[in-house]
Amino acid sequence: MVRENGFPPLIQYFCEVAGVSRSGYYNWLKAEETRQKREQSDEADYTIIKKVYDQSKGKVGAIQIKMALENDEKIVMNLKRIRRIMNKYNIVCKIRRANPYKKIAQATQEHQTCENKLDRQFDQQEPHKVLLTDITYVYYEKGQKAYLSAIKDGATREILAYHISTSLKMDIVYTTLDKLMEREDFIPHPDCLIHSDQGVHYTHPEFQKKVSELGLDQSMSRRGNCWDNAPMESFFGHMKDGIDFKACSSVFEVKQAIEEYMEYYNHRRYQWSLQKMTPAQYRGHLLAA
Repeated sequence: MVRENGFPPLIQYFCEVAGVSRSGYYNWLKAEETRQKREQSDEADYTIIKKVYDQSKGKVGAIQIKMALENDEKIVMNLKRIRRIMNKYNIVCKIRRANPYKKIAQATQEHQTCENKLDRQFDQQEPHKVLLTDITYVYYEKGQKAYLSAIKDGATREILAYHISTSLKMDIVYTTLDKLMEREDFIPHPDCLIHSDQGVHYTHPEFQKKVSELGLDQSMSRRGNCWDNAPMESFFGHMKDGIDFKACSSVFEVKQAIEEYMEYYNHRRYQWSLQKMTPAQYRGHLLAA
């Protein structure tokens, strides 16, 4: 049965119930093929995005995915599209929660602090000019604790040297400095500055003497101000997101996991603010400029 206006009774009825026009309904029907093509395109891009997401254990966002696609897969995809696909298929980056800054130890009276000569000027566009250093702790199986000391280049964000220990004795920072100087490709800038917090290791007279003998100048954050060494804090935070330390049953496994992460971070982790390069690539870029 068809009404005088030419529309089947049921279609007329449901259009009235849904509050849509008959022309709108038929336009929607005509667009079915377009919708199917878009759905197929979305599913294809989802597969590509999910591959990068899974390879990074779900700890990358849209920007990191875009850079990985361009550098590793040679695929250029609009950032807005990546975000839309991630929202559509509920792909969520596992974002870390900020942890409060904790002092490792309190300086004793004979220790000397230094002024904040860096003043948050972390990136001076010259490799080996600004060095950032700090110590962090990592908990592995059954609440056991290890410590990581690292030195980061302020311009390239590359981790230049690091040392892992189960002790907070002064050797942890001395060994880190030694590893830095042992690098064949490390040539300190004439105005090289090593910046740290006011922890007991860095205010220690012997550490300061060693820094001076190496021809480096020293700078320190203001007391209790983690923002004065924010890039170092940020690196440690992302590293702890990227490594499942609780799965490590020994210090050896902790060291192995950190070593793999350092190689990934320096040579395979593209960073938007480094012109989509890895820290190692960006160092070469700055030196060639």
